[in-house]
Amino acid sequence: MKKSDVYARFLTAGFMLAVLVVTFLLELQMPYLHTVRWISIIVVIGAIVETIKCFSFTTKEKFQKNAIIFLVFLAWLVFMLKAAYVVGDRPWIMLWMLMTIVGADIGGWMFGKLVGGDKMWENLSANKTWAGQIGGILCGTALSMLYCKLAGTNIFNAVWVGISVSLLSQYGDLTASLIKRRLGIKDFSNLLPGHGGILDRFDGWIYVLPLVWFMIR
Repeated sequence: MKKSDVYARFLTAGFMLAVLVVTFLLELQMPYLHTVRWISIIVVIGAIVETIKCFSFTTKEKFQKNAIIFLVFLAWLVFMLKAAYVVGDRPWIMLWMLMTIVGADIGGWMFGKLVGGDKMWENLSANKTWAGQIGGILCGTALSMLYCKLAGTNIFNAVWVGISVSLLSQYGDLTASLIKRRLGIKDFSNLLPGHGGILDRFDGWIYVLPLVWFMIR
């Protein structure tokens, strides 16, 4: 495991955590601004713009070959706008979701690097292992339980939400990898040098946001 990779991973996590803290402080001080809701919507819009841009740059033959997959994926991202609007208006649920996703992401990465083992779907993502998936679920669920413990909510909810969100966030990552593989690209954009674009960083939202919206309803 390269030290540069470790530093980059935790630097990115630290930056996202800082943005998260500032966002929620604004929500506490000025709740009428609905800061979390609008930032969530901006993130999804950014992902949609990146996707459309990638589709427009791909070859005609490649787009026609994968047209159904691409269009369904784009339609799903548009559907996520409604989920972001609803879930974003419940900032503490959004925080719960984000903490679980970050735990699953870091846990999956660390277990995958340290334990290694069999690949999940090597043709989609060369770095994803079954050990990483299990580690991601464990770490994501642990953070979910910690959040519920601090918030004084039902620990049973923390467990099943932690497992569901951790698992779905990883499959969101794999879905984004599938689209990138079909497009023949490494990242959706270079907005964050060395880390890709918005969708590369928030691909864990792809299935989790609709799940949380369903939970709220």
